[in-house]
Amino acid sequence: MSAFHPFIRKALIAAPLAAVAPASIAALGMPAGAAPIKPIQVQHQAREKAYGKLETVAIFHDAMPTGVTVTETGRIFVNFPRWGDDVPFTVGEVRGGKVVAYPDAAVNRGDAGSPGSQFISVQSVVADGRNHLWVLDTAAPKFGPPEAGGAKLVAVDLGTNKIVKTIIFPPNVMRPQTYVNDVRFDFRVGKAGVAYVTDSSLSGTGGIIIVDLDSGTAVRRLTGDRSTSADPAFVAVVEGETLIGRNPDGTTSPFTVASDGIALSPDGKTLYFSPLSSRHLYSVPTDILRDPNASDAQVAAAVKDLGEKGASDGLEADANGAVYAGDYERNSIRKLRPGGQWETIAHDPRILWPDTMSIGPDGYLYFTVNQLHRQPGFHAGKDLRQKPYSLFRIRIDSAPAPTH
Repeated sequence: MSAFHPFIRKALIAAPLAAVAPASIAALGMPAGAAPIKPIQVQHQAREKAYGKLETVAIFHDAMPTGVTVTETGRIFVNFPRWGDDVPFTVGEVRGGKVVAYPDAAVNRGDAGSPGSQFISVQSVVADGRNHLWVLDTAAPKFGPPEAGGAKLVAVDLGTNKIVKTIIFPPNVMRPQTYVNDVRFDFRVGKAGVAYVTDSSLSGTGGIIIVDLDSGTAVRRLTGDRSTSADPAFVAVVEGETLIGRNPDGTTSPFTVASDGIALSPDGKTLYFSPLSSRHLYSVPTDILRDPNASDAQVAAAVKDLGEKGASDGLEADANGAVYAGDYERNSIRKLRPGGQWETIAHDPRILWPDTMSIGPDGYLYFTVNQLHRQPGFHAGKDLRQKPYSLFRIRIDSAPAPTH
């Protein structure tokens, strides 16, 4: 996920010393008449290295993408939340180098009068490994309060390209500032499986929503817990600039975004998650999340702080139990092997805010790069994004974590 407030780029432009008057040179501490210091020409100098072989899969010249998913047959879907860009459709499929509305243009219109049956503002799309695409609709354009009856999970049959199920989040899990961000599925429990959803409220107070895919009932867990909330000591630095909201009138606001990235272990027993405004990875056993008899205190006590991983947006897990995370402060993609330490598998100046991740059937990790930090909200109203946005991939030689 997630675009929330954007930042200012400062440029220092210095006049050549040769053009500075003698009095000015003296003011700089140089004696009058001193020869100006001249730069030298160097053919080779050390510089930050890039590594990891990135492959460009698609580029986007219009709206800014967040989510991506690759199905078990290799189809690629992306989404474009209605944060302020002109978004003719909020869910699309990449076909022949172009993106087309999916499943059709009509459901993507976002009609305000039909929040339960229209895609209002989609934050994530996830293929479930069982020939379905699930669409997570925030129903919260421009990060406003979610429209009543609009926040939902929608399943599309990839064989017929028709919507086959809609689950509207019940009122008991929706708070005034809830922003449903990302989702993972497990069809090995319950009658029809469960979905785990992060609430990445911009208030900084997040939580995990667990949805029964058979009944549509849902519960909230870890609401306001430190593991799902923005770290009060966190200050992001991206492209050398402190990431805070900057308004045209000069006022500022902190970057406080709650639980965002989410990943499920291959056996479905461990849920990984992280606030956007944090560098820590957390985990919790899924059985206690689903246990109706477990108290909030018991669930919170079961959370593990797995330490720092870097500041990341999306998370993903593979079939071998490794966890992947972007690092939006370091233009990187990182990997945590089971029982191991974090390693950087890709670092490149083109990785300008890695957002959502998806592992395809071809052994590649796919991820969107959307320059989220260059949005106008971080730059006093100035849009510093440079189109096109990109969908990259890097070979990891692993399969996606199973869901069934």
